[in-house]
Amino acid sequence: MIVAPESASHRRIAVVGGGPAGLMAAEVARAAGFEVDLYERMGSVGRKFLLAGKGGLNLTHGEPAADFAQRYAERSAEVGAWLDGFGAGALRDWARELGVETFVGSSGRVFPADMKAAPLLRGWVRRLRAQGLRFHVEHRCVGVARRDDGRIDLKFSSAGGELQAQADAVIFGLGGGSWPELGSDGSWTSWLTPDADAIAPLRPSNCGFELDWSAHFSSRFAGQPLKPVVLSWDDAQGTRHSQQGELMITAAGLEGGLIYAMSAPLREAIAAQGRVAIRLDLAPNQDAAKLQRDIGLYRGKRSLSEHLRRAAGLDSLRIGLLYEVLPKDAFNDAVQLAATIKALPLTLRRTRPLAEAISSAGGVRLAALDEQLMLRAIPGVFCAGEMLDWEAPTGGYLLTACFASGRRAALGAVGWLHRNLRDTG
Repeated sequence: MIVAPESASHRRIAVVGGGPAGLMAAEVARAAGFEVDLYERMGSVGRKFLLAGKGGLNLTHGEPAADFAQRYAERSAEVGAWLDGFGAGALRDWARELGVETFVGSSGRVFPADMKAAPLLRGWVRRLRAQGLRFHVEHRCVGVARRDDGRIDLKFSSAGGELQAQADAVIFGLGGGSWPELGSDGSWTSWLTPDADAIAPLRPSNCGFELDWSAHFSSRFAGQPLKPVVLSWDDAQGTRHSQQGELMITAAGLEGGLIYAMSAPLREAIAAQGRVAIRLDLAPNQDAAKLQRDIGLYRGKRSLSEHLRRAAGLDSLRIGLLYEVLPKDAFNDAVQLAATIKALPLTLRRTRPLAEAISSAGGVRLAALDEQLMLRAIPGVFCAGEMLDWEAPTGGYLLTACFASGRRAALGAVGWLHRNLRDTG
């Protein structure tokens, strides 16, 4: 724990954004002895956090630290450094201090014992208030500037009109561009810094994809799950990517954990090529040769659908998918039909809109920040959370990195102010 010098109590840190990154930053800054004000554009903090935990809060993941860091792909080194200071184990210990016990599920994901986000958030906010953190809700930040005296000016819009505030350091945790109705609409990209190269365009991550279903298929099967299934595709270098999981048929295309896990490379492939071809194994637990033999058996008076149900274990959704890609006469060809069941070809055209995505890629480039997450262009301004240019799959990795980056940014702000206090004291 950093202990602030006596004059720290007269210095003020502003935290803008009341998600996990902002709240963690505020907690660390306040514990170091600084005055801290937290500004949130919505009427309460943690709204996206609460929604993410609606079906059971996946707080983090229980896999080894080295494997954990690799989930952040090309940002694994940078995010891994954040996690060295506050990883999955530290996050579970922190939750326990708030009276929330956690457990590791069969998939390795870590959940609160009661599976709920609200008790943890309520306990956290209550503790922060008791520690002296000042909350200012319904304050939408619309501008930041460094003054000649070194302090930071912040501009807010609120129901009462335009407001201004000053701080000695600022930590932004403004989120990305997904779920804008909960506060993270990405509008900060227009005013945070005049250096356009410092911000990578926001893009959907952990998202659904669109393809051209027929009207009949879309109206009949939208909303139905497809499980288990194996999704595979070949990238531009010819490398085959393949994974088993669950999908959800939507009116526009596909969603679900399986395609979310592959969303980053699929998104980039579409950006480069305009579309991407995938294959679905509709019968992953069946041998291809046996499947062909069983389909080729005489079906008698049974309908084709009933025959495929009995011989291949296909339900109406899988049969519907076959009709999407095969002409009717192909259903009389056991070889072609079996091959399509094992490798159903589909073409992904585009991602679903950013506003619908679970999370976003892009944001403040890590090269525009120092190792303590301070903007190189604006000394005293730090950034954390999903507004930074990194992404991760679902499974607790998103939340863990948001907490860890919030802590790192706060320690950076505290250290930076300490140095300024020594230099001026």
